[in-house]
Amino acid sequence: MRQVVILGSTGSIGRQALEIISANPDQFRVIAITSAGTNPALVIEQARGFNVEYVGVVNNADVIAQALPGVKVIGGKFASTEIASIECDVVLNGITGSIGLGPTLAALDAGNTLALANKESLVAGGDLVMSKAREHQIIPVDSEHSAIWQCALAGKKNEIRKLVLTASGGPFVDRDDLSTVTVAQALKHPTWSMGSVVTINSATLVNKGLEIIEAHHLFSMPYSAIDAVIHRQSVVHSMVEFIDGSTIAQASPPNMKGAISYALNFGHRLADSTQPIDWKTPHSWSFEPIDTAKFPAIALARHCGELGGAMPTAFNAANEVAVAAFISEKIAFTSIIPLVESVVGLVNAPSPLRDLDDVSHVEDNARALAHEYLLRLAP
Repeated sequence: MRQVVILGSTGSIGRQALEIISANPDQFRVIAITSAGTNPALVIEQARGFNVEYVGVVNNADVIAQALPGVKVIGGKFASTEIASIECDVVLNGITGSIGLGPTLAALDAGNTLALANKESLVAGGDLVMSKAREHQIIPVDSEHSAIWQCALAGKKNEIRKLVLTASGGPFVDRDDLSTVTVAQALKHPTWSMGSVVTINSATLVNKGLEIIEAHHLFSMPYSAIDAVIHRQSVVHSMVEFIDGSTIAQASPPNMKGAISYALNFGHRLADSTQPIDWKTPHSWSFEPIDTAKFPAIALARHCGELGGAMPTAFNAANEVAVAAFISEKIAFTSIIPLVESVVGLVNAPSPLRDLDDVSHVEDNARALAHEYLLRLAP
């Protein structure tokens, strides 16, 4: 039985992971969960339902501790980092945002296997993270990277020519004028149900830019060998092209349970993790190039990744500020990427990141520059 720690248990990834574990009680035991704690009732319900030993929350620690006698409740902004270092078989990092980097490093330092859904860990601190990870210590949970991982097993590392990430294109792939996009429209994703930040990132295709950087680190591939294409149906999650001209694709319905279960139970596939494709009904899958003029985020992310050092960190931090400003209706949808581009142009810091303090310094600087940009836009 695998001992599991779930970071971000009340988020989309965390909730789906707990559903998988609940359906396989003989395979897994949840020993700890963490959350922001803004929904204490759900945290308490999860802790009781899975009889956990530890709970970590940023907020409402006293309320939660009072409701959970016998459970060790850890409060504060470093709660997830502390709990990630608990000895276990696998830590699932389902936290959204660069705050997930500290827990990622803590899990690796503790020698725990890391099921990684927090893409910002590799964007903000990719070289730092990969320098700490032993082979197969990080198992990707993003559906695209899980797909690449699975497809890559069809050949040897030196036989891989190209990684091809798929993108749904978001809600605006067929819309020419993006100047009047509303928050509600941007949050209406055509195929996936995700948190607000990830959904906005999918609408701008920033998400695909982040995933290109992530793939570079996970699979040690040059940026020139990583492509992305529009695949509206979100059934083919990604592909690997080999030197003989063969392309291997991984396909399954558009949900995260297959990728989550694959990472939690890595080494063995978990039966009935997700519904298979129904081959008794007709299917039509399409692939098309990305309009980089309409969606400049991918080229900008690739440029930052190629420069390396602190540039992807600044890209991600600036985007977090821009997305929050858009959701708060402080800026237009079309101002998100110009804000990010302005910040990374000012940062210009390709020097290597040595530790978490270096990452935090770059992030703070990028966020400050982003807020200055917002002040200039204010009426």
